[in-house]
Amino acid sequence: MVKKPNGRNGSQKQKAQQAQQEKSPREKEFRQLKRVEPRNLRQEIYLQSIESNTVTIGLGPAGSGKTYLAVYEALLQHWSKQKKRMIISRPAVEAGEKLGFLPGDMSDKLDPYMRPIYDALFDLMGVQQTAEKIERGYIEVAPLAYMRGRTFNNCFIILDEAQNATIEQLKMVLTRIGENCTVVVDGDPGQSDLPGYRKKSGLLRLREILKNTPSVGIVEFSNEDIVRHPVVIDIVKAFEEYENNESES
Repeated sequence: MVKKPNGRNGSQKQKAQQAQQEKSPREKEFRQLKRVEPRNLRQEIYLQSIESNTVTIGLGPAGSGKTYLAVYEALLQHWSKQKKRMIISRPAVEAGEKLGFLPGDMSDKLDPYMRPIYDALFDLMGVQQTAEKIERGYIEVAPLAYMRGRTFNNCFIILDEAQNATIEQLKMVLTRIGENCTVVVDGDPGQSDLPGYRKKSGLLRLREILKNTPSVGIVEFSNEDIVRHPVVIDIVKAFEEYENNESES
């Protein structure tokens, strides 16, 4: 004889499940994921923007956590079943080295550009879990050029290092947003590898174009938000001062 579950206990279980579902992704516990807390107010604002807007543009210096937090939020939304897939993309722009001289096939040549993304994924959920998610198609890491001609539904898109994208490339990605999509565009306007980047980089132009657009959040980090070694803050400030002096001379 099968014992029927107690009605009260069943009701309590349903209420507990419903309460868990109503929590925001950051309030939930996932044993497969490393738990991350924002380390300053700007990081908290950034995460809130990602959770409440369709598109978030994050600008600021290297080391302020833009990419890492975006990957973390994408993983949270995937595990919460809010998004089926993650698509993480970067422009494959050469920073002084020639892509063709790298050994291996095209996948091997592109791997160095994607390495910071893999590092974040490995740190947040481990190498094996990352490999499984990629193999099953839940995570796609691809160059920006591979985004053309596609429509994205039920996914979380991260366009990383967007200071190396032109405004036309950014428009190409953002006009392919489908149903139930969240998009994060992040980058450091001061570190573009595009030739003549002050005129051609699309990140600052995108901020101006979309600054009054509904469902678009813009979060700007400053040097004080850098969470790497303290010397990085001093290095960034020194370079800013040098570049300002160069532009005035």
